Amino acid sequence: MIAEDLERENRSDLVKQLDEAALELIPVSDEIVRLSSALQAIGREYDSSNELTDFKKLIDEHISKLEADSPTVPENHLFYKQFKEAVWRVHHADEPMPGEEQEEIIMTSSQCSLVNMTCPLTGKPVTELEDPVRSTECKHIYEKQAVMHHIKVHAKRRSCKCAAAGCPKMLTADKLICDPLLRIEIDELRLRGNRSTQAQMVADCTEIDED
Repeated sequence: MIAEDLERENRSDLVKQLDEAALELIPVSDEIVRLSSALQAIGREYDSSNELTDFKKLIDEHISKLEADSPTVPENHLFYKQFKEAVWRVHHADEPMPGEEQEEIIMTSSQCSLVNMTCPLTGKPVTELEDPVRSTECKHIYEKQAVMHHIKVHAKRRSCKCAAAGCPKMLTADKLICDPLLRIEIDELRLRGNRSTQAQMVADCTEIDED
């Protein structure tokens, strides 16, 4: 990565410029991801009829919903964290980034945009799902193969309730999507888990050395 090379050469001024450019590009990237998700969702949900359809309104409504569910905070974005971490590791390979430990302490499930950490049907963590999909109705995340089979089994009843405990929403195949944001959110959750594991390993090694 260019930023890593510049950091090795101690050209901090250019690294800072790349840092600022990354922060500016992240909102633009998120806008593109949301637009792509909106177009895919409308393509699946669109029901042709004789009435004129205001596609701009449909797209704007879908994008607004995505923005409300996952607002853009550039400093907390997965890509930016990876950028900062890569630059930090150049001169501090065996040290945690400043504030990394504190971030793990204050991070709670309520701050995560994912409403469930495991698939309601398979019990697998969402970070281990091979083909994750999310319900546009209740936001619960499933392994695609498992939930499609679940819907098929309950097809004779003409309705299939969400398998998440206490959720009253119904499941239908056309309301299950893998939007680009879902992949990003799962990657971010996986990254936080890896950091927590690394921090614990360092702590364990420290205890061994002290003994």
